[in-house]
Amino acid sequence: MKFFHPTDILLPKTNHEKWATIACDQHTSDPSYWEKADAIASEFPSALRVILPEVYLLPDNSKRIAAINQTMQEYLDSGIFTEYKDALIFLERTLPSGKVRHGLVGAVDLEAYDYHKGAKSPIRATEETVADRIPPRVAIRQNASLELPHVMLLINDMEKTVIEPLANAKNSFPLLYDFDLMLGGGHVKGYLVTKEYAEKVERALDTLYETSPLLFAVGDGNHSLATAKTCYEMNPTSLSQSALVEVVNIHDSALEFEPIYRVLFGVDPSAVLKALEDYFAKQTAKDTQEVTVIFGTHEVTLSLPAVSTLAVSTLQQFLDGYIKAHPEVTIDYIHGIRETRALAQAPNTIGFLFDGMKKEELFPAVEKDGALVRKTFSMGEAADKRYYIEARKIR
Repeated sequence: MKFFHPTDILLPKTNHEKWATIACDQHTSDPSYWEKADAIASEFPSALRVILPEVYLLPDNSKRIAAINQTMQEYLDSGIFTEYKDALIFLERTLPSGKVRHGLVGAVDLEAYDYHKGAKSPIRATEETVADRIPPRVAIRQNASLELPHVMLLINDMEKTVIEPLANAKNSFPLLYDFDLMLGGGHVKGYLVTKEYAEKVERALDTLYETSPLLFAVGDGNHSLATAKTCYEMNPTSLSQSALVEVVNIHDSALEFEPIYRVLFGVDPSAVLKALEDYFAKQTAKDTQEVTVIFGTHEVTLSLPAVSTLAVSTLQQFLDGYIKAHPEVTIDYIHGIRETRALAQAPNTIGFLFDGMKKEELFPAVEKDGALVRKTFSMGEAADKRYYIEARKIR
């Protein structure tokens, strides 16, 4: 079984603190975060120069994408990287909370990945894939010479047979990097996994796959992985058939699931609240779910009929219809209660808070029901997200 395997991985030789950059889909309503990151990166080589933060997405991103592609090639030509052939990298990520999360960076075979609802492939999306979000990302990737991953795949390894043995053996592995992540992201160490332990990983994954046909569930970055799959189908090569990812055990004690809250912009908050109440007055269900609505100084908690298993799915039914009927309204998906409350203080803005799903519910839910509603959960707060560190040639 080679759904996950070693690959040739590039790492910058120096200035890791300025290189490593948080996932591009974070802080989408906070340009100041990215301005601070830009100041830290300064004129040094940085992953920030070869990604497109979603806060900057425009209807036409062609000039910025051209600059990204040019910078990628300049980085390759100038020799800023060391390439580790046929490699797996074991990660020890100390989160801002002080908890330590373990991961394993390698490549997955995109032939084994299917993001469509109801898929039975070994690698599956956990949340609805929005088709409209793929083309802008294809535009970024299709001519790129490098990929930098923020994709995190989860394994349901209750016995802790795949990644945890690496933590016990890490002192026998070469240490590749050890540094603080910018803007409060904590600390990270990366170790080069020896061939002996890489083979143990493969055997453990084989055994895990024998117990369940769902081996990897996409925890973060599904649209990026869907983009990689699309680009592979457009131009199938030995390089494009794989994608660089980090694998994390869902049973890692440092891995926490957080809800992803909703904020609407360009609205009359009172009108939205009334529309929500009217919508659910027509719905019936045996149970109820609580949703807290926030705007300005107003805060009200509503008990809504549980028309879906999760409160977020129940709420999203209303939001999708409301946005369709009011095309001037925009929505953002926010990590953190504090951040949601702060955004909801602005005029013409309304926020929604609710309880999230438990992480042990994920694999059974995906196996039973297929992909969940988009942006159902977040693996920790924004600062806990994966940072771009490793890179891989894709052309």
